[in-house]
Amino acid sequence: MKRVAVLVEQKYEELELWYPVYRFREAGFAVTIVGPEAGKTYPSKLGYPATAEKAAADVKAADFDAIIIPGGFCPDYLRRSQAVLNLVRDAHTAGKILAAICHGPWVLCSTEALRNGRKATGFFAIKDDMTNAGAKWVDAEVVIDGHVVTSRTPADLPAFTAAILKLLSEQSA
Repeated sequence: MKRVAVLVEQKYEELELWYPVYRFREAGFAVTIVGPEAGKTYPSKLGYPATAEKAAADVKAADFDAIIIPGGFCPDYLRRSQAVLNLVRDAHTAGKILAAICHGPWVLCSTEALRNGRKATGFFAIKDDMTNAGAKWVDAEVVIDGHVVTSRTPADLPAFTAAILKLLSEQSA
């Protein structure tokens, strides 16, 4: 069974967290919502709650086949957590699927995941941040460069999740 972590922090974008959670559960994957603190309930931009099932400090990259980073303003909070950054860095080093949408690539900017001209996209307002982190920014609904998948906005969610599902299906069982 494939294992997917979806990161959470306050002010997450509702669709960018819940669409992947339900889509991957529907596909039969084990999905774990991971935040800085286990058991803490994080409100979305509109106040919709999501409770972290595990703390980032209590899981390892090896526990998952993919890590999903939703947007909204939660990435700005996520990257303040050393445990979250360690999890994402370790997943990148291990070649695990890292998928970030909208402002989600902000977390990737705080790691090595975008260095060396990796092609990536995100919400247009963070284009400079991504470029400064080493990415070659592309305006496309989904960009796959190796094990990193990025998209721009909630409108890109169908292509975003399809790309992640494709990569997961290509992994050995």
